[in-house]
This record gives sequence, structure tokens and C-alpha cells, in this order.
Amino acid sequence: MAAGVKLYAISYDDREALAEFREKQDIPYPLLSDVDSATIRRYGILNDRIRPGDALLHGIPYPGVFVCDEDGVVISKFFHDTYKKRDSPERLLDAALGRVVLDGSGPRAEGGDTGVRVSAAVRGGTGSLRQGIIRELVVRFELAAGLHVYGEPVPEGMVPVQVDVQGPPGLVVQAPVLPPTTPHRLGEMDLTLPVWSGTVDVRVPFYAVGELASETRPLDRGSATLSVTVRYQACDDRTCLLPRTEVFTLELPLDVVDVPRLSIHMGHGQREAEYDAFPHARRLLRRKIRQAPFGFLRYLVKQSRLERAARRRARTAGA
Repeated sequence: MAAGVKLYAISYDDREALAEFREKQDIPYPLLSDVDSATIRRYGILNDRIRPGDALLHGIPYPGVFVCDEDGVVISKFFHDTYKKRDSPERLLDAALGRVVLDGSGPRAEGGDTGVRVSAAVRGGTGSLRQGIIRELVVRFELAAGLHVYGEPVPEGMVPVQVDVQGPPGLVVQAPVLPPTTPHRLGEMDLTLPVWSGTVDVRVPFYAVGELASETRPLDRGSATLSVTVRYQACDDRTCLLPRTEVFTLELPLDVVDVPRLSIHMGHGQREAEYDAFPHARRLLRRKIRQAPFGFLRYLVKQSRLERAARRRARTAGA
């Protein structure tokens, strides 16, 4: 990659499936096959919520990424309990580089004054929202020389940096990620307070769930609105400026997810793959039957029960 970061992906799919997927999707990095989940187990990321009786899915890892330095030491890791929540490539790249890179491709708004410039920008996927893909709102403070803003805690009457993000139902907003502060001594007040100076990035991760953008139905709308409220107070060593509140509104386009070309995934208004996934599904099915024939039968019985229960709920709701 242009940033000097190498990427490798591993899954329990067979080599034929990964080779075709890489070719059809024009993927520039290696896809490694671990059909017996041996490497997945050694890394301790086998999804233990999926039991052998779950047939086709048994053996998959928890979705996630290890970020390593040049010596192979893990410096960051991103893992989730479901495939419906994933980190965007830009978030992983920022972790590898140790800094936030704003390329201007996403929605952005600016405010502040000559001493403190404040901007709010969406990082990842050109600012689009897709089910489960984690984007980040980056609130950037650019402080003039000699000025600083405060982190928690501060005495009563002083205002620390506060970022509040609101969105429509189905948008999950996580807690802000704040950079480390520097202790700053105020001799006249006999206080040492946590501060930031220079350029400061506050990152707020967020993602859409099925209520807003689902993988099982077409999009209900074309975009979603983020309302961002930023409070802060800038000071130098002698005086403090008045507290300020900046309010930004960002419009984010909604996008569908990519799904394999299998009948179970098709027809829901999503972006369907260009390659036929059925041969891979057939090979996977044969492999799983050989590994656990009774497990596959239990899987079929379980799925039949779930489908009957779903039909009963639908009849009850319609009554």
C-alpha cells in the first residue's frame, strides 16, 4: 500500500473460493485459507459462540484485525462479537500510522475563530453509512501558539472539551476517544490541570444498525443527519477566553452492504457480488458434512424450528 502498510486476511474458506473472490473483487493483498481453523485457534479468536451443531458456521473467527509494527508486536487490535460490526479501513490505517489522516473525502464543517479553529469531519468510506461499518467523527482543534484547551477534571467555572453527537434512530454513537493530555501548571491558582495544545483530534466512533440501514431490505432513505455540539474554553497562561459552543450539522449518505451471490442473500436491495458463490457454498457444505454429519442434521432441525417459530410470530402479529 502507498502508506507502507502490508495487509493479510485469513478465513476458513477454501483456496478456490478465496482465489475467485480476490480476482473478481480485485483485492490487492493475500487471502489465506485456514479450512481447519488451526491458525484461528492458535490466535485465540475462534468464535466460541458458534457450536459444532451450527454446521456451516462452526470454525469461523471473531471478526477483527491485529495491527502490528515492523517487529511483529501487536500495537492495536479491533475485534467484535458479530460480523455485523466491522472497522473501516481508514480507522485501521490511522492505528497503524499513529495519527488521524483527514483526506477531505467525507462531510466536513468548520467553525471557531482566529485563535481556535474547530472542524468536524467524518473519517471513512467517503462519509457514507453502511450497516455495522464503524466510521469516526473527528473533531479537530487547531490552537494558536500559547493557547490550550482543557480536559477533565477542571475547577467549577472552567469548561473542558465536550463533544456530543446525535443522530437518527438506528445510529449507535460510542464514547469519544480523547488523546493524552499534558499537565499544565497555573502558578497563580496553585493548580495543575490537564490540557491540550497545538492540533488536537477527538474521535467519536459510530455505526448504523438494521433500524437505519439493514442488509435484509432496501434503504428507507438516502441520507442521515448528524448533529454535533462542541463546547470548549481556550486559555493562555494569564487569561481565559469566553467559553464557546459550536454546533455542526453533517449530512451522511446511506449505502447498502456487499453480499455474496447466493439466493439467501439476493433480492434484498443490497449490492450483489459479480461472482457465483454457489460452488463455494456446495464445497463448504460437503466439507462440513464429512466433519460432523450429525451436527449438520442438528443444524437442519434447528433451522426448521426457527422458521416455524418465525411463521407463528408473523401470524400472531397479523391477527
